[in-house]
Amino acid sequence: MKNLCTPHDHLLSRREWLGTSTLGAASMGASGMLAQPAIAEELLKNDKQVLFIWLDGGISQLESWDPKPNTTFGGPFRAIPTKVPGIHISELLPKTATHMDKLVLVRSLSTKDNSHSAGVDRIQRGDPKNRGVTYPYLGSAVSKLMGPCSSGMPPYVWIKPMSGGFITKDAGFLGPKYGAIAFGDGKAPENLLRPESVSLDADLARNELREKLDKTYRLARRKESSEASSTVFDMVSKLQKRIDLFDQSKIPSKDLERYGSTEFGRHMLQARRMLEAGVRFVKVTSYGWDTHGDNFNGHLSLVPKVDMAFSAMLEDLQQRGMLDNVLVILMSEFGRTPRINGHLGRDHWPEAWSLAMAGCGLKKGLASGKTNKLGTAVEGDAHDIGSMFHVWFKALGIDSSKTEYDNQGQPLPIANEECKIISEVLA
Repeated sequence: MKNLCTPHDHLLSRREWLGTSTLGAASMGASGMLAQPAIAEELLKNDKQVLFIWLDGGISQLESWDPKPNTTFGGPFRAIPTKVPGIHISELLPKTATHMDKLVLVRSLSTKDNSHSAGVDRIQRGDPKNRGVTYPYLGSAVSKLMGPCSSGMPPYVWIKPMSGGFITKDAGFLGPKYGAIAFGDGKAPENLLRPESVSLDADLARNELREKLDKTYRLARRKESSEASSTVFDMVSKLQKRIDLFDQSKIPSKDLERYGSTEFGRHMLQARRMLEAGVRFVKVTSYGWDTHGDNFNGHLSLVPKVDMAFSAMLEDLQQRGMLDNVLVILMSEFGRTPRINGHLGRDHWPEAWSLAMAGCGLKKGLASGKTNKLGTAVEGDAHDIGSMFHVWFKALGIDSSKTEYDNQGQPLPIANEECKIISEVLA
């Protein structure tokens, strides 16, 4: 089975705003505000989804999934037992420890890039062989290979601190159509709603004019730009009908307490609502994990916030019958050094690190791979990020050994063919 892809449009155009705007033009789209059910039952039964939690900067595996207490570089935190006998994680994750029967830990990651600038892109793109093209991030890849869910909601949204907008970078050679709609601070895009000063009739007339202009525009331009433009308006039209998803007053106070009154907690709760509404791929980003100095106090502050929201998410997905259809991934671009530097920090360490997963297509209650006593190296088979892409695609029902991209006649593997799948983590 082949999936045809379109090349990235590198030309400047009147649609240049697609890469940087906050969807200000969205107010020209449809203006319906119909309330929708909180959870689409047919979606939960049939559509696979992804929750991708990105801890930007590098969470320490030693203060999370692979603690080494009472060793030279182990640090001050204990390892605690989990719900699965024999598997221990950091004491900073007590709530998550009670959900270990839902999780898969991979403790055998060994990747190549020691810098954020290279590591973030490489890890989220799966490190395909260098073929002179820019591969898509995982979210854009899933958006292309699987399309929207049956809900018709945007296939790829990104909940992040600071600004939002339509982010085309993630799409790589697939073209800007497969970029991410980013919700800055989890909020609705600016100008999503039709201003009260613009009547419904005027809005409809303006949208009709836009469609006519787009037809003329398409005649003299590459289709990638016009496709991206029309796609954005279609996405915004869907979001306008689900503006309730951004209404904080509709969230029960109990949920707010369970996820935590923190930025990350709010964003994770927003992510759950997006999954319930039928978004195919939801990415949540947390910044501030680059603990070169004061690593232990940094993790003492950061990890409990993740523990609270992550465990609440697992509970909710399980209770709603969604966990078997949602692939949950929690990771960074690398781990942190076993060695403790002169600033009581840990530096970058791609040589031996860990991630956590749950849900769709995975075994439950498993710790795969191991590191040596000090955590300096992987013992046994080490896995680069390409192996994880094979795992994730398989979990979603995509055969990465047969499925290819088609980049203007150039067949490209969707995952690095030199990396082996980690079969033991799959159900």
